[in-house]
Amino acid sequence: MDKQIAISPQLLAQALSGKRILEEEFPVPQKCFQVLHSTKQVIPIPAIESKKGSAQCTRCGNTAMHYFAEYPCGICKKKHLYCRNCIQMGRISECKPLYIWNGTETAWPAHADPLTWEGQLTRAQSRAAFQLEQAVIEKKPSYLSFSVCGSGKTEMLFPAITAALQRGDRIALASPRVDVIRELLPRMEQAFRTVSLEALYGGSEHRAGNSQLILATTHQLLRFYQAFDVLIIDEVDAFPYYLDKSLMYAARQAVKKHSTILYLTATPSKDLRLQMKLGKLPYVFVPLRYHGHLLPVPQFKFSFNLTRQLATKKLPHSFCKWLMRRQNPKRQLLIFVPKIVMVKELKAVITALLLKTNAISAAEELQAVFAADQDREEKIKQFRDRTLHVLITTTILERGVTFPSVDVAVLAAGHEVFNEAGLVQIAGRAGRSADDPSGEVIFFHDGKTDAMEKARQLIIDMNARGRKL
Repeated sequence: MDKQIAISPQLLAQALSGKRILEEEFPVPQKCFQVLHSTKQVIPIPAIESKKGSAQCTRCGNTAMHYFAEYPCGICKKKHLYCRNCIQMGRISECKPLYIWNGTETAWPAHADPLTWEGQLTRAQSRAAFQLEQAVIEKKPSYLSFSVCGSGKTEMLFPAITAALQRGDRIALASPRVDVIRELLPRMEQAFRTVSLEALYGGSEHRAGNSQLILATTHQLLRFYQAFDVLIIDEVDAFPYYLDKSLMYAARQAVKKHSTILYLTATPSKDLRLQMKLGKLPYVFVPLRYHGHLLPVPQFKFSFNLTRQLATKKLPHSFCKWLMRRQNPKRQLLIFVPKIVMVKELKAVITALLLKTNAISAAEELQAVFAADQDREEKIKQFRDRTLHVLITTTILERGVTFPSVDVAVLAAGHEVFNEAGLVQIAGRAGRSADDPSGEVIFFHDGKTDAMEKARQLIIDMNARGRKL
């Protein structure tokens, strides 16, 4: 909350309702906060509930004592617990309460015709979209969309979001990956032009969180409390969401008591599959891409001593041979590697090989990108705009990003960082355009793993089910 807002009942309610925030995060002058506090329009709640030998953070739900620490308070001269698990969102402690809105409830506008997207859904998409829409209309607690990579799951959400907006609901679409949110923002702005919308993530321009339609990384949900009528979690199986209990806690805390959570994934986890099998999680399945073509099936290429060669900044012969003989050298190329150090080390080696073989010109640079890269957003934009021909990356681009015409190579596909779901998602980056629905997917390895075999078999199974449509 980086800007102070004009003081009016409506704006105050929109700015403060559905949140649990610290005093210093209030977007109003101190005098206004004091009035709100004295009139009980905002009320304090404990930020950390502590008993002898145990504690719980109200914001992130952490109960692990090794994530708590003490600090000397300069006000009361005592030591207080603070939570290190969510410290990146601002320090909360026993001494400093969180505040929640207790004033007039926000009335979000009901939009008669909010959808400004003029596209058409396919038959398979329409079936899935109807099921998601009905889940929202009937206020089902949860519903899963199991849709293959490139099926057009964003567009399938439009009827459900429309139904919620027509009812005057507040909606959040969250993803564990910041690149997914960045890509979704312009698409959602085009699809719902008359609806107030913000994208919240680390370093984003939007920081207030006052809009009716919120796009956010799952970490940003930690700021919200009983705020949303509909919560959509995209890539629900992606890191870090599926491993971080605090993010799951944040999602549950962010929705109202009678709300709907829609889960989206192309690679449901074992837990989700079990819930689906037992009938505890209703779902709709879309096994076909929007353009009607099947998923590219990964090819396995064995490279003797691959791990040792990469460690010495050398490229395996099989990779060099494939690079020079690609079926369509005009396609852009995404190269996945398991470690950040490889991203940096192999950039110069691959660039030299491509220039030597005239696979790229000097003007078409190769770039490398990883999570902590300060130029990450710009490089991805350049690749999407086709001003870059080759991009080397870690798993940060395994899902949620769309490039029209790419080949995909995975170096050291047998590395433990590449699990089954990740490899399926990586393969799903290829063939996403109706104009170029194929694309090569090559897994270079020095020993096949269960993850590789299972990923390929899952894609083959999805294609078999897709053919039936």
